[in-house]
Amino acid sequence: MAVEVTIGREVTSAANLASMDVPGRLAQLRERLGKERIDGILVTSLANVRYLSGFSGSAALLVVTARRALLITDGRYRDQAAAETAAAGVDVDLEVVGATKQVQAVETATSNLARLALEAKAVSWELQAQFAATLKPELVATSGLVEAIRLVKDAGEIDRIERACDIADVAFAQTKGLLAQGVTEAEFAAELEFEMRRRGAAQASFETIVASGPNGAMPHAQPTGRVISPGDLVVVDFGAVVDGYHSDMTRTVCVGEPSAADISLLDAVAASQRAGLVAVVAGVTGGAVDEACRKSLGEAGLAEAFTHSTGHGVGLEVHEAPTLAAGSEENLAEGSVVTVEPGVYLEERGGVRIEDTVVVTRTGCRPLTKTTKDFLL
Repeated sequence: MAVEVTIGREVTSAANLASMDVPGRLAQLRERLGKERIDGILVTSLANVRYLSGFSGSAALLVVTARRALLITDGRYRDQAAAETAAAGVDVDLEVVGATKQVQAVETATSNLARLALEAKAVSWELQAQFAATLKPELVATSGLVEAIRLVKDAGEIDRIERACDIADVAFAQTKGLLAQGVTEAEFAAELEFEMRRRGAAQASFETIVASGPNGAMPHAQPTGRVISPGDLVVVDFGAVVDGYHSDMTRTVCVGEPSAADISLLDAVAASQRAGLVAVVAGVTGGAVDEACRKSLGEAGLAEAFTHSTGHGVGLEVHEAPTLAAGSEENLAEGSVVTVEPGVYLEERGGVRIEDTVVVTRTGCRPLTKTTKDFLL
């Protein structure tokens, strides 16, 4: 039995969203730095900068120490940075300097520190070399210090993700009939993305995937000029962004009457996804959820056709921690938001994938994507 929930409010703006405790995030980070015996951190991941400060610009460095947070950006973002950090209620100093002087600004802000953490996954080789040659503290490569805090979403974050899911749900309901009207994959992707923008999304979460017929055998196929035709299975993977937070959903539909073989594939993936959703609960490992989906597909003789991991975290990035993959020992925390998206892909024939975004709860999970899983248009 598919998880089906009535589509929620139709959305046209990001107004009236629940508040987020952005200032509290800096306190959590400082506590983690203390436990690691690190005096400060230079945050270079733009998603982490936004999470900690509220600033959403495309150029920023954030220095966080026990007593100070310093946001460094350039003149393009002077007013935006001041407005966004004030709106977030964050106690942060702002320094607006050109790109050539930003390393110097970091040097001044960190000159009295003994150990400074760098985000290993978010520093280029060139920038690390500049820091090593210029900064006085010992540089410590770290991974996951901020991401560990981001794992558990507060009510405001979940509200934004659910609003993005609502927009995607309604946009798909309004456009999916076009799939039976002889449009191309690219044309449908454009219509769906436009409808999400029209209903309040800041942008699409990623380039929308529309894969029909044999193209569905590629899990991340790009939309092409192929005309969607009667008898095609069509995989549609898409999402919306609201106030920086993403949604992610996949549905597979059939244009016209499906063959018996296609019904068998659709039913097998639906059963696998149900098994995965049932397995999601606070404390379980991502590997256990992945195993539940694989076991179900294995019983249908389709284990080898499932070629990717079962899911991932969703938030300020559409793919973030935790990972729901074979062998993953990451425990799902109450309040995490993850996807469950098993699929099967058969060369020259096509593919089927079903994906929901859910909130992990103490007793199971709550779906944020609410579109039904009926595969007939």
